[in-house]
Amino acid sequence: MRRPLLAAALLSACALVIVPVQSEASSARPVDVVKVDGVIDKPVADYLIGSLADAERRGSPVVIQLNTPGTLDVSAEGLAERVFQARVPVVVWVGPSGSHAAGGGLLLVYASSYAVTSPGSGVGPLEPLDLATRPDAEGRPARAEALARIREWAAARGRDPAYASSSVEGPGVVVLRRHVVEDFASSIGDLLTKLDGRSVGTLAGRVVLHTDPNAVSLRFHELGPARRILHAVASPVAIYVLLLLGIAAVAFELTQAGVGVAGIAGAIAVAFAVYGLVVVPFSPLGLGLLLGGQALLVADVLLRRLGPLTFAGLAAFAWGSVLVFGGVAAAIDIPVGLIVTATVACLLYYGFALTVAQRSRDRITSRQRGLVGLVGEARGALAPEGPVFVKGTLWRGKAMDGPIPPGARVRVRRVEGLILRVEPEDGPGDQED
Repeated sequence: MRRPLLAAALLSACALVIVPVQSEASSARPVDVVKVDGVIDKPVADYLIGSLADAERRGSPVVIQLNTPGTLDVSAEGLAERVFQARVPVVVWVGPSGSHAAGGGLLLVYASSYAVTSPGSGVGPLEPLDLATRPDAEGRPARAEALARIREWAAARGRDPAYASSSVEGPGVVVLRRHVVEDFASSIGDLLTKLDGRSVGTLAGRVVLHTDPNAVSLRFHELGPARRILHAVASPVAIYVLLLLGIAAVAFELTQAGVGVAGIAGAIAVAFAVYGLVVVPFSPLGLGLLLGGQALLVADVLLRRLGPLTFAGLAAFAWGSVLVFGGVAAAIDIPVGLIVTATVACLLYYGFALTVAQRSRDRITSRQRGLVGLVGEARGALAPEGPVFVKGTLWRGKAMDGPIPPGARVRVRRVEGLILRVEPEDGPGDQED
């Protein structure tokens, strides 16, 4: 009788402990944290818009953790308008420390329901509005239209639109004093504490935020694997490096007997680079010089020499590297140091490494061709491949007609790359040991 009573008491105690925890978890208010780090290209813009739509379906406030030099081939105004038109509060936090909100990032700050920056971060300037063009190439109508939209958002959110006309990045103290942002926050936890109880504007009217860190559940949004890859390759530096590595791998395969892992990897790298070129504007002349220079380097490798084609190719490659993305904003252009390093690496790789390797392979192939007709010995089972001893050297052999047992005499009939094709030798031959 005591055991059932003891079990019932224990169950009651567990219920008293578990039920409050469950009710507390169910009453926690959700807050969506959307991380936007780096250039805002199409994959990132789609991810941000999708995250906002998801938060609206669940009625959750959104915190955009922002660190960006701006948008690339994406309408910055259209994206900021989507933030302004959100049916839930959208808070933009320029953080963590050392982050930036320039170009399209500044538009997101003005369009947000509430803007906060972290110590050590900067906000502005407005230009370039699109990183696909340099600031001096953007027309005055585009700037005037962006400033008009900023004045509209600033009037609705109680911010000063005049700061957007400046052409410099402002530190946190300046943008707080100029009423571009409303507060400082060093972390997400600090931000939630300061947001708790604030009244912010949304499309549906004023909303009071309840973001006590002890009473909210954070839902973090991240780029998925596919978008992460597309985002990574859609930048001038990534495209440039992928092109160099891909062409280098394909050139290596041209010096080999067949297609191997290097050739496949090179083709994949070039394919990703082509996708990046579809997204990022480039100079056809610059790309032509870059690829033409690489072609001249490969041609000299196939000719087994370090000659005029190599140096002409290096000059064309270096000049093409400067021109190919010369029209984009300086924030995403290829650094000069990378171009110099790549040019030197091409000289060493094509001019010396591949040329020496090609000459060495030619010597081996020439020696192998002299083995045709000689008789050797199978030093292991050939089923169909195995070791073959011919003319004092151990080679890789492959039986032509069925397996060959160890110790059998074999005659070399053909050379395929670095493999000797052999068949059994029944009669006397001119074997050399």
